[in-house]
Amino acid sequence: MPEYHRVERDGHVMVVTLDRPERMNALHSPAHFELDRTFNEFESDPSLWVAILTGAGERAFSAGNDLKFQAEGGTRERPPGGFGGLTERFDRGKPVIAAVNGVAMGGGFELALACDVVIAAENARFALPEPRVGLAALAGGLHRLPRMIPPKHAMGMILTGRHVPAAEGHDLGFVTRVVPEGEALSAAREFAGQILECSPVSIRTSMDVVRRGLEYADLRTAMRMQYDSVTTLRNSEDIVEGPRAFAQKRRPNWTGR
Repeated sequence: MPEYHRVERDGHVMVVTLDRPERMNALHSPAHFELDRTFNEFESDPSLWVAILTGAGERAFSAGNDLKFQAEGGTRERPPGGFGGLTERFDRGKPVIAAVNGVAMGGGFELALACDVVIAAENARFALPEPRVGLAALAGGLHRLPRMIPPKHAMGMILTGRHVPAAEGHDLGFVTRVVPEGEALSAAREFAGQILECSPVSIRTSMDVVRRGLEYADLRTAMRMQYDSVTTLRNSEDIVEGPRAFAQKRRPNWTGR
């Protein structure tokens, strides 16, 4: 059993809860390796289709890097999946939803940015404050944020380390939905339910085409590229089941194959 996070399975959904509330869910090397193993299991288990990542307690999603652990000489080693086992998981094929229930600072914000959807409670706050302690947001923040929002707004956050409330994060574009305080996880579960109404093969294909397509600056090139995931979709059971269920006026029985 993991020591620094909790895992709950609910049908096709896996809920991962960062569980160091006494440190505002800040993460250190042992926690990174634990989370890396959990996300490895999520990716390899065909019965799991969506993951939700959240934080224990009411104060924080994650305060980021555990600076106290680092200052006391703790190792800074990280697994292949990166910070939280997630920020460098570039081949991830299943959707992950961040349920941000409080502050998401530094690495905590970078974890949220590495997710596909960000559901934020009204009391959530986001920042990349690393320069204030002589560091830099090198777990993806300096690369993901300018790709998600206008670069001048991103630089405004990066160069000052200022705190951005959930509503402003939604206006800027890195927050998907803002919900009342205390409802981030329930709203994330609801969002996951909407994803589960879709074919898992279609979801994986859509994620792959979006991510790989963005590697090309030219739209024509991106659209004309051959994607293995599209071939998989065309040969899947789900591509037969979807139209059949529509014609028979019933819910589709997705197999994910």
